Amino acid sequence: MTDTYRLADTTVHRIGYGAMQLPGPGVMGPPRDRDEALRVLRRAVELGVDHIDTAQFYGPDVSNELIREALHPYPAGLALVTKVGARRDAEGQWLPAQSPADLRADVEANLRSLGTERLTAVNLRRMDEHGVGGVPIEEQLGELAALRDEGKIAGVGVSTVDAGQLDAAIATTAIVCVQNAFSLVDQSDAGVLDRCTAEGIAYVPYFPLGSAFPDMPKVVDRPAVQAVAARLGVPAARVGLAWLLARAENVLLIPGTSSVAHLEDNMAVADVHLSEDDLAELATVTA
Repeated sequence: MTDTYRLADTTVHRIGYGAMQLPGPGVMGPPRDRDEALRVLRRAVELGVDHIDTAQFYGPDVSNELIREALHPYPAGLALVTKVGARRDAEGQWLPAQSPADLRADVEANLRSLGTERLTAVNLRRMDEHGVGGVPIEEQLGELAALRDEGKIAGVGVSTVDAGQLDAAIATTAIVCVQNAFSLVDQSDAGVLDRCTAEGIAYVPYFPLGSAFPDMPKVVDRPAVQAVAARLGVPAARVGLAWLLARAENVLLIPGTSSVAHLEDNMAVADVHLSEDDLAELATVTA
């Protein structure tokens, strides 16, 4: 199993870091512990993270400001990836910002807040599950492709898309990454993942350990996961992440946390090697 994969114009380690948990509760406002948040980011880079996933609407504005404070000037080879297509209101509601003009404005805002002239990739976060699908994906990706041609982003990605939208995206422009929900307990996106593998597109699963919402399936609750974890002497969450790395070589993980100890635990997934027997046992897991 390789430990790196291509992302736009760079090669990154397959275990990165997602910044969504850096802001306060509900991804709103300042972090509970600002100093710890800065330590997390610096420790991540010390541990070899060279792929950080963020968004201007995390906070809003909080994650990017923390990343800039902790890491700027950025080390060579650090891939900064963001997403556009949404905004937040004062109550924390997610609002669509899907027009080409919105997308351009959000890319510019990310560039300013991160203090960089170029982003490694920008994901179009579709909002169809919120009943917002009126803007053709071809128009949206056309705007992001223009920003790529202007040198402001290296690659274009998509997030929360189905197989048909991925087909349309690939037909419109070169796609470097897809961010969709996928885990051992939610493999409904397997077809999209397999298409990405065949096309050489990085696949970045969110909710990698199951839904973050209460009363929804969790990877760590499954007896098979717990049994494999006990056999290997590692936490159950580490097994769930290791399964994703074993699932396909183009899977890039971006587990998020606001704790240095949790970060170090997540990074240790690189040392977990699942045997054929382990994988066979995990194959019995259902949603």
